[in-house]
Amino acid sequence: MDWKLMGATFCAVFFAEMGDKTQMATLLLSVRSGKPFQVFLAAAIALVAATAVGAAAGKTIVHWLPGPLLERLSASVFILVGVWMWLRS
Repeated sequence: MDWKLMGATFCAVFFAEMGDKTQMATLLLSVRSGKPFQVFLAAAIALVAATAVGAAAGKTIVHWLPGPLLERLSASVFILVGVWMWLRS
């Protein structure tokens, strides 16, 4: 097992998810329902499912796009979304 990769992935996902819309929706659902454990369990399952889709897509996409190009495309999408959000506000 590659512990360095595990740590880097954990940190990237953990900090990317902090304070995002998913966390706010989970907080709101927990408050509204009064059942934080059920909300936690459902949110955890959803995150695992979404992550599985991302990992499978990454394994598939790498056959058509080389890693460095995929990294540049991903970075460009993030930048474009950021600029779009900034201009909208």
